[in-house]
Amino acid sequence: MGEASNWNELEKKIAAAVRLSRRPVAVTFLASEPAGVEKFAGTEPSGCSFWRLAAAGRSFYTLPENHFNCAVGAYTHNIPLSAERQSETEQTLKMMFDLGYVKPEEVPQIPRLAKTPRAILYAPLGEATGVPDVVLFSCKPAAAMLLSEAAGRAGVASGSPALGRPTCMALPATMQDGSILSLGCIGNRVYTGLGEDEMYLVVRGKDVAAIADALGVIARANSALNEYAKGRRQQLASA
Repeated sequence: MGEASNWNELEKKIAAAVRLSRRPVAVTFLASEPAGVEKFAGTEPSGCSFWRLAAAGRSFYTLPENHFNCAVGAYTHNIPLSAERQSETEQTLKMMFDLGYVKPEEVPQIPRLAKTPRAILYAPLGEATGVPDVVLFSCKPAAAMLLSEAAGRAGVASGSPALGRPTCMALPATMQDGSILSLGCIGNRVYTGLGEDEMYLVVRGKDVAAIADALGVIARANSALNEYAKGRRQQLASA
């Protein structure tokens, strides 16, 4: 499954079954810098901003310092900030506490990567060159429903309720427990352009093939049940 052609076939197979807002994004946490891949040059305001670039078709990798602009994302990715940037974490958290956005006691419960990555590889799913750690699907709720049901049928769903803020905690949570729905967060929606009518399903890369296979059954079942429900509504609804 490491061959790019197979990932391309899987992306096409999934896209044929569900309507996706943009290309799925493959994310891989690496112990060393990869060869033959573009090294990101520039700045972005957050780690999830790199999802936007990959969904648009770019394949590249980042280093830990590329994530220093987002204290929250650095936390979930277990990336220690430099000494001069450490105070930004405290300032960001204080602002969120003062706004009532998050409570201090919630912070230790936020999932984090087990260890700091040396590099992070981003690519559209169809252009992945190895098995990614996670794959992010951004889509409308109807598509997320189908993908989530397929993950359940494939036996790779976490069984956890949908996650909220911060969106990036869905990556380590998925790696640990299996596929998870994420409602996103306001920062992620601004940085990625995720619509107010969109959400995420995050799955482990090793589970994508099983989900794609189950998706065919789920899509056909939903199509049949759609007609069944329409008929019952027409027959039984009094208003």
